[in-house]
Amino acid sequence: MSPALKVLLTGSGGQLGQALLASKPQGITLIACGRAELDLADADACADAVRRHRPDWVLNAGAYTAVDRAEQEPELAMAVNAGAPGAFATALAESSGRLLQVSTDFVFNGQQGHPYRPEQDVDPIGVYGRSKAEGEQRARAALPADRCCVLRTSWVYGPVGKNFCLTMLRLHALKAAAGEPLAVVADQVGCPTATHTLAAACWAAIGRQLSGVLHWSDAGAASWYDFAYAIGELGAARGLLAQPAQVLPITSADYPTPARRPSYSLLDCAGSRKDLGLAPVHWRQALARVLESVAAVS
Repeated sequence: MSPALKVLLTGSGGQLGQALLASKPQGITLIACGRAELDLADADACADAVRRHRPDWVLNAGAYTAVDRAEQEPELAMAVNAGAPGAFATALAESSGRLLQVSTDFVFNGQQGHPYRPEQDVDPIGVYGRSKAEGEQRARAALPADRCCVLRTSWVYGPVGKNFCLTMLRLHALKAAAGEPLAVVADQVGCPTATHTLAAACWAAIGRQLSGVLHWSDAGAASWYDFAYAIGELGAARGLLAQPAQVLPITSADYPTPARRPSYSLLDCAGSRKDLGLAPVHWRQALARVLESVAAVS
């Protein structure tokens, strides 16, 4: 890390933001902005923050992530997920600053059936994915290629915030107590990614001054059913659950949602792991660490 590297972090109150704060490397001067400090829907405010603080990097970890609600709020989703990175990049172009834009597997349509490589064309199928893809495009268009890094990830969760893991822990307890099964979609495949490994990837990208498009998720593959089953199994082993609920696999058709999800959104991370200098961590191993963190504060 360069000494006294100044990083403007957005989304500092979110689950990834908190992991980034907890793992900040030495030699970083961090300007942490949550919703109260910076409204990502306000492009002028985003540009002003860059001009005022003149960071070496903007780490844009904030986002509009309500996938279903985005279908009813497309303007807001586009303002946050596309307008903000575009504004950051445009303001950074006036200086020597760089942008790390955190993006998503939802920029792909999920139809190819094998892992997506960073250089592949995007083809999102919902408002959320379209807004994130537009954010990537605006950021890369406004900055020189060597000063913009897009880091795509998938199925993010951690020990804090609102996410699938914590929701499933709660539902396992409720369903097990009621003697009812827990039905979870089994025909959508991707990979869970823990916030602590994603934070490590973000800091590595900044430390190595990487650019272009990178993919980062934990290793392996899973359906939401697999993930929910493992949460129950490992949660019970760590004393977070008296017992897990029975988990039943269902199809996406059995659980309709306002937004379509890609049926297969696994990311090819092999090249990016080499660039980042980070070893793969299997998603179950990462999940065990997250659940240990949850247990430590329970």
